[in-house]
Amino acid sequence: MISNPELRQRGMALFNALYGSGAGQALEEDMAGLCPDFTDISIEWAMGGILSRSGLDHLTRELVVIASCVTLGHTVPQLRAHTQAALNAGATREQIIETILQLLFYAGGAAVRNALVNVRDLLNPAETTK
Repeated sequence: MISNPELRQRGMALFNALYGSGAGQALEEDMAGLCPDFTDISIEWAMGGILSRSGLDHLTRELVVIASCVTLGHTVPQLRAHTQAALNAGATREQIIETILQLLFYAGGAAVRNALVNVRDLLNPAETTK
């Protein structure tokens, strides 16, 4: 794959800001022996090209992705990652819950319940220490 250093730098900075320091490196290591192009596409195209556009703020983009994950219903790791990214971007617990609850009539009760359960520990961190 042809790499774009400017998009890679912008994408890696955003990736680490939303998912935590070192997250980009962890993705690179995870995909190194399997499909390094996935990392390049994710960092350069998705993060550096799409998510860094000026049309929506990062918080709104993360809430949209949370909604997509709920609707798909089978993307639990991505739902959790984007919920954490939304929190890192400044989302409140209420905003995330309302984003998920909004999908009750579109994705169905089971999908909404499962999503809420799957992110409960991220939204109620005090419960995980009990």
